[in-house]
Amino acid sequence: MILGGYGNFGKRIAESLCKLSNITLLLAGRNSSKAEQLCRALHQQGARATLQAAALDISDPFFSDRLKALSPDLLIHTGGPFQGQDYRVPEACITAGCHYIDLADDRRFVCDIKTLDQSAKDNNVLIVSGASSVPGLSSTVIDHYREQFTSLDDIDFAIAPGNQAERGEATVRAILSYTGHPFPIFQKGQWTQTYGWMSPSKRDFGPTIGKRWLADIDIPDLELFPERYSLVNNVRFQAGLELPFLHLGMVLMAWLVRIGLVKNWASMTKTIFHSSELFKRLGTDTGGMQIQLSGTDKNHQPQTVLWTLCAEKGVGPYIPTLSAIILAKKLISGELQETGAKPCLGLYTLREFDREAKGLGIYHHTEVKHG
Repeated sequence: MILGGYGNFGKRIAESLCKLSNITLLLAGRNSSKAEQLCRALHQQGARATLQAAALDISDPFFSDRLKALSPDLLIHTGGPFQGQDYRVPEACITAGCHYIDLADDRRFVCDIKTLDQSAKDNNVLIVSGASSVPGLSSTVIDHYREQFTSLDDIDFAIAPGNQAERGEATVRAILSYTGHPFPIFQKGQWTQTYGWMSPSKRDFGPTIGKRWLADIDIPDLELFPERYSLVNNVRFQAGLELPFLHLGMVLMAWLVRIGLVKNWASMTKTIFHSSELFKRLGTDTGGMQIQLSGTDKNHQPQTVLWTLCAEKGVGPYIPTLSAIILAKKLISGELQETGAKPCLGLYTLREFDREAKGLGIYHHTEVKHG
């Protein structure tokens, strides 16, 4: 089952999984007509899976009972924003004996999913949160290059989507929820504080993407990585909008929250989302992701690894879906046997990512500098 199966990310996961034979794919959400419409479209594209539409609303007080009646083996939750959501969906999956994967990027939702660990183990299911660009892909990249360091001191990474790339209203609401609000980050070996969409800077993503404006963004990695990579001194993440006037407008909005003139921009999501769509034809459909790791190599000399991913021709929105697709296929094939509840860390390899990404034209390259 893909919950939110006709949404921005759900439909992309459906496009991939419908190519598998001998499975039934349930496209679920509040609007059954949209689910049925996507089922028809996927059939016309040559889907090999059996496709069904299902009306399902997570706010329904009988959601758990309705889920159990549908009896899926695996549920992929794409129905964001996850900011402020409780664990009713993964808890319902545990009760139904159903594996669960989500694309959450909310810090508390992803980091605290481990509170369900024992319950998930008792019911022999796997509950994975954050199977997206972060922390799913970001941790996979860091794990891949971690062996090249005797000590890893700094993790500095960023995401820069193209302005023309398709985006959903839920994503905009999630971003606005922490714009201008404080959150903790790990710097110089200790916890300090920064603010959402502040501390603007520019980063060069290479000749294809160019230089992009960035700002501080709150994600689960900022809390998960200091623990996972125990000797790291600094963990920093930024993201931004391609068009400078939109990006710097977000910085101004963050400043207005910080000085108390605005409480929370999330209440104006619809207006802000539709306003941003007016500029959709500006900019490009090219985006990327960059991870810079600094520390010492096996000869105890300074070393920097710079990994850059590029997505052209509007395929950027597929990147957040690939972690969930990889894990779903591993569960379907029986390759993934783990149980319990955990953030998406160490559950797949960079080679497995490349296998899914290459068909979309998503590519990456690595630069290693010594000294």
